[in-house]
Amino acid sequence: MSKKALSPRERSAAARARLLTAANELFYAEGVHSVGIDRVIEHAGVAKATLYSAFGSKDGLVRAYLQARHTATAERMTRELEARYDTPKERLVGAFEVQGLSFTEPGFRGCAFISASADAPPGGVVEQAAQDYRTWLRDLFFDLAQQAGAKDAKALAQQLVLLYDGAGISAWLDRDPSAESAARTVAAAVVDAAIPA
Repeated sequence: MSKKALSPRERSAAARARLLTAANELFYAEGVHSVGIDRVIEHAGVAKATLYSAFGSKDGLVRAYLQARHTATAERMTRELEARYDTPKERLVGAFEVQGLSFTEPGFRGCAFISASADAPPGGVVEQAAQDYRTWLRDLFFDLAQQAGAKDAKALAQQLVLLYDGAGISAWLDRDPSAESAARTVAAAVVDAAIPA
């Protein structure tokens, strides 16, 4: 049997996917600012013109990389919370267990948005992507807190976001996946104090 030749659109989509995969591997492991565009192109095995036609610039590729990380995180969180926990109160605490799934993955290097933001200029694509991610994270905890009947959903969400950030940083810098368990224990106490039984 002969293979069917790919259409130009299919070839373009495949090259775009290879660029995103290469960007994800290199940017996450080494940082968006330290990895040059030529390394991404070489890693992806595409021509330089392909990057510019698919993303316009390195900024466009960085934006797409961060958006893909955001989407994957949000989808995993939604899927796992719904599969593992029955109530909004359980999900508030369960978010830390879901976060902890990434702590044991090979090559875990913490939050891609914190890493990318560390030396990004203000007002650029990294700042916007990070703001979008942070809004999603705050809304996740705020919406669950409201659904669970928290007296002050905004304050509870803020506390849990701080704890979530700290767990991720601790797991990465200390190379200690047990940060998930510690964070979950603290989250349970904070949630119990904020939401009457």
